[in-house]
Amino acid sequence: MPEPLRLAVCGVGNNISALFQGAQYYRQLINHGVPASELPGIKHAEIGGLGVADIDFVAAFDVHPSKVGLPFSEAVLAAPNNYPRLDVPLPEVRFPVTPGLTAADCEPSGPAWTRILRQLRDSRAEVLLYSLPTGLQWAADAYAQLALEAGTAFVNCTPESVARVPATLAEFERRGLPLVGDDLASHLGTSVVHRALLGLLTDRGLSLVSSYQLNLGGNEDFKNLRVVGESKRASKLNALAQDGLDTSKVEVIPSAGFVAHLNDNKVGMLNIEAVGWAGTPISVDLKLKVQDSSNAAGVIIDLIRIAAAAKRLGLGGFPAAAARILKSPAGGHPSITEAAVAHSLLELDAGMHVAGDRPSVEHAS
Repeated sequence: MPEPLRLAVCGVGNNISALFQGAQYYRQLINHGVPASELPGIKHAEIGGLGVADIDFVAAFDVHPSKVGLPFSEAVLAAPNNYPRLDVPLPEVRFPVTPGLTAADCEPSGPAWTRILRQLRDSRAEVLLYSLPTGLQWAADAYAQLALEAGTAFVNCTPESVARVPATLAEFERRGLPLVGDDLASHLGTSVVHRALLGLLTDRGLSLVSSYQLNLGGNEDFKNLRVVGESKRASKLNALAQDGLDTSKVEVIPSAGFVAHLNDNKVGMLNIEAVGWAGTPISVDLKLKVQDSSNAAGVIIDLIRIAAAAKRLGLGGFPAAAARILKSPAGGHPSITEAAVAHSLLELDAGMHVAGDRPSVEHAS
């Protein structure tokens, strides 16, 4: 069996709580004899030999005073996190959450930078997972650079541009380090459902008149998105992009409201107006309610395993295997074929690098 994935995290919010608790949930099922193929809510029981419970959290960075200094397994449960406590025993993970970078203290070779770089190296982290609030492009850039210096793969869960920056992607590729981003597409999120419905419209020959997507929630992410939401809006529109769709007819509001009593639940509302035969109208209205951070963790578990497996094979740059579970993958959705995605997953599972025999990234037919 491969060694567990050694994971460092930037931001100890609800998504990390969901990931940590969920890994224990699946570990308990596995220990009780549930076959990997029967684990609920899992598409890939293994990626590169790594199962869904094969994670060791080895370092964590945050700036919130309620989390800094706490042991990791306590910090993931600390307010303002409001992801529900799952009914599983949680192990004590005693390393403390340490202060992350701030806008005033993020200079390369500065004391905070040097400390975090040393921690990443000392912890032997394989993957650095970036899950800070939306709108901190400077932080995404800084932690990506720290990953390069520390020799770790980097996974960007946010809509900030990292993998979409050609120079950054080229540097990760040059150093043989995976760069997975940008912005996760939730397990069954509003954008995934919206994209499918708009694609169905095109497939059936109907003409789109207008469409909108509204999202409500009660966690810190939704509170933040009310103020800093433009990069998230752009990323959600990227997620909808597909041949035959005019996204200028689609409006997306990432946080139409912060509703505290929803806690970590998200409510998404979709409307599609179209015309069919002889210009007759068709209208679709849909409401989706999900546990927001479970929806994220169900995808993060694949993103980090793809990153770790690619790193172990020395495959630098963007792994096509991650394309369909990101809103804004490097190169954009239309540039990555299904064949390239399938081959990338097979390559990771086979545990070898087939040099010169990888499908090119091109426009899908």
